[in-house]
Amino acid sequence: MNLFPNTLIFRKSSYSDRNNCVEVADASGVSAIRDSQHPDTGHIMFPATEWDAFLAEVKNDRL
Repeated sequence: MNLFPNTLIFRKSSYSDRNNCVEVADASGVSAIRDSQHPDTGHIMFPATEWDAFLAEVKNDRL
């Protein structure tokens, strides 16, 4: 579902490279993620706490 489609401001993830591009946008209590090569296909949203937990796992090489 595309919530807040006109108010989200996406930024490219620092983990993106030429072939794998991810963009992230933050809104009140949620984080939205989309494929920057196909932004018209929409985004998925997670509670901000879940996104933060995921990032912690990635940063600590546990994923």
